[in-house]
Amino acid sequence: MTIQLLKKLRALKLSTFAAALSLSVSLMLALPTHATVVEVRTVAGDFQINLFDETTPQNVENLLSYINAGAYSNNVVHRSVPGFIVQMGGFEYGNAFPPDAIATGAGVTNEPLLSNLRGTVAMAKLAGNPDSATSQFFINLGDNSANLDAQNGGFTVLGQVIGDGMDVVDAIAAISRFNFGGAFTDLPLRNYTSADGANGVVPNDDNIVIITDVVVVDAAVVTNPNLTPVQNTLATPSNSIPNTSSNNGGSSGGAFGVWALLCLGMMLWRRSPVKTN
Repeated sequence: MTIQLLKKLRALKLSTFAAALSLSVSLMLALPTHATVVEVRTVAGDFQINLFDETTPQNVENLLSYINAGAYSNNVVHRSVPGFIVQMGGFEYGNAFPPDAIATGAGVTNEPLLSNLRGTVAMAKLAGNPDSATSQFFINLGDNSANLDAQNGGFTVLGQVIGDGMDVVDAIAAISRFNFGGAFTDLPLRNYTSADGANGVVPNDDNIVIITDVVVVDAAVVTNPNLTPVQNTLATPSNSIPNTSSNNGGSSGGAFGVWALLCLGMMLWRRSPVKTN
């Protein structure tokens, strides 16, 4: 085999690698940043949530499955703790009190990558079981990172209230709460008084904070530079995400993605069949 032929083969392999690398970079640049926006419609006002599809894909997919099934129609805000959280997603009102628990599927894998700060939306779960979240979610009313980022494996933040939505959430949090036991020890009720409770007045749809529906209002591939979710640094190291300079609401893992795609380019290059007969 002549030296000229060896040079040609080397050039061919280098051009193959260059093509593979170019393809890898193109794929990286073309990766979508999904930021599905859903609207929670309640009798006390509506608010929108930007979901972090790329960062917490399993939990977002889980939540969307309940939304698409209509599971949140006539749901209720069943728990409100001032300065802490407003919780919903687990019970529906069918003109009878107390509200009934909705049917749920299997628990979803915990993805505690982002911090539980004010305005973030996280999945509720059973104590002592990090992977038990199903349909219930809550909005953080304050900075709960010191507690919720580490407790029970860390609570998965899968979205953030956007726009003036926290005005609605704060208004719900300001509604008087009453203890009806069980899951309803912190039940917010409108137009309901302590005297009503003492007299055994049964709450109805004039009192309960009902969620009429939760719907997807924007499923397009979008970026939102105003959203800068903070990484959860209290979860286990295996759950941490690499630093990224991206401000996209639903993106993460930029550095790792570049490295992985470069490796893909190397693999494609090495797999190129070059005969040496």
